Amino acid sequence: MENNPITGLILAGGQGRRMGGVDKGLLLLNHRTLTAHVIERLRPQVGALLINANRHLPRYAAFGYPVISDSFSNFPGPLAGLHAGLSEARTPWVITAPCDSPMLPHDLVARLYAAAQQHDAPLAIAKVGDRLHSVFALAHRRVLPDLTDYLRGGERKVALWFARIGGVEVPFDDQPEAFRNINTQDELDAIASLLMP
Repeated sequence: MENNPITGLILAGGQGRRMGGVDKGLLLLNHRTLTAHVIERLRPQVGALLINANRHLPRYAAFGYPVISDSFSNFPGPLAGLHAGLSEARTPWVITAPCDSPMLPHDLVARLYAAAQQHDAPLAIAKVGDRLHSVFALAHRRVLPDLTDYLRGGERKVALWFARIGGVEVPFDDQPEAFRNINTQDELDAIASLLMP
């Protein structure tokens, strides 16, 4: 994609509740943070990069990319991160990827963007089998006003907002392992073994 029109947004703004409140983006995987792994995969695919974080901001800033926090309080979830990214981005499109999925596809952005263009859709979401991976989403900035209204109304459910917007689902059945994420130490250890050289 010439003059890449897409900003990558790494979602690291959660509370890590399923791992006892740890900041998952700063966990080490084979001696590097999870965020560093995601940057390595996502950065070549986008024109710019942002990190969405609500804790440990100086540590995230040390990666060398702008760090933005949610505008909404009480950790309302990935939609708040997307809202922050759409508000800050200087490109027409924003692609989200969570900080705890270090094996994300090398062609994630190209495939989501191609599907959005083909269907003239403002939103494209990765899917494997019957499961939507809603934190891997490409959104056009024109959805920002609707997302703002949705969050201000107290709504948080990602699937409901996607249905409301009318996005396109993009199959990645050829790469199911790429969407593995980390919520336990066992999952971290399993992915570490997969990524060993």
